[in-house]
Amino acid sequence: MAKDVPVNAVKISLELVDLLRELDGAGVSEVAKRLDKPTSTIHDHLRTLEKQEYLVKEGDTYYVSTRFLQLGAHARSRQKVFNIARPEINELAQVTGEHANLMIEEHGVGVFLYRSRGPDAVRLDTHAGMRVPLQTTALGKSIMANRPREEVERILDRHGLESVTDRSITDREELFDVLEQVRERGYSYDDEERVKGMRCVAAPILNEDDYAIAAVSVSGPKSRMREERFTEELPNQILKSANVIEVNLTYS
Repeated sequence: MAKDVPVNAVKISLELVDLLRELDGAGVSEVAKRLDKPTSTIHDHLRTLEKQEYLVKEGDTYYVSTRFLQLGAHARSRQKVFNIARPEINELAQVTGEHANLMIEEHGVGVFLYRSRGPDAVRLDTHAGMRVPLQTTALGKSIMANRPREEVERILDRHGLESVTDRSITDREELFDVLEQVRERGYSYDDEERVKGMRCVAAPILNEDDYAIAAVSVSGPKSRMREERFTEELPNQILKSANVIEVNLTYS
């Protein structure tokens, strides 16, 4: 088995890029302090990344450059489910008036692959490429519910159960009880578990082996996600959309 040997210089550069994204730009001293590295080392990494056009410098502040858009667009376009699901996600957003979302699992976290805003959708922090703990979203729970338990256990061993709001699931056995309910019901809920005041309904997109490759959802403010709309109308619409995507994937 191949030995996991991290290349420290690469690790520092990637941590640096992530930090600049989180801070929305920073100077040499701030980055060195945050990463606890010598200023000279950080300066060399920043200059190299700038020369390779992965960073831009404005005054004394470095920012992530738009070159990452090219990489992200390529990574997304090679996902078959993105190309197949996009028209259905757009239609779902228009019909419901809310946010419609597509998520995949990658490296044990949920990644928003696509989002479409309906005419009544509120402003949210979600965007393509955003990574979130799986158990904090209806999308993530739909994916985990349709994966083998041992695979989910490995994800939890790696990432734990991060609390994002006071309603996030942080107990492993509680999560597995919820995932069993999701499997039986066919869809999942998020009741303010990632964003306060927001609810979400999601359904998995399954392959021919009933393995979740992605999930589709509709999210909206709690005031509009109530009663029959939340428990019947939206689940039925989302299940229909997931089914259309599955069929198109199978015969594309």
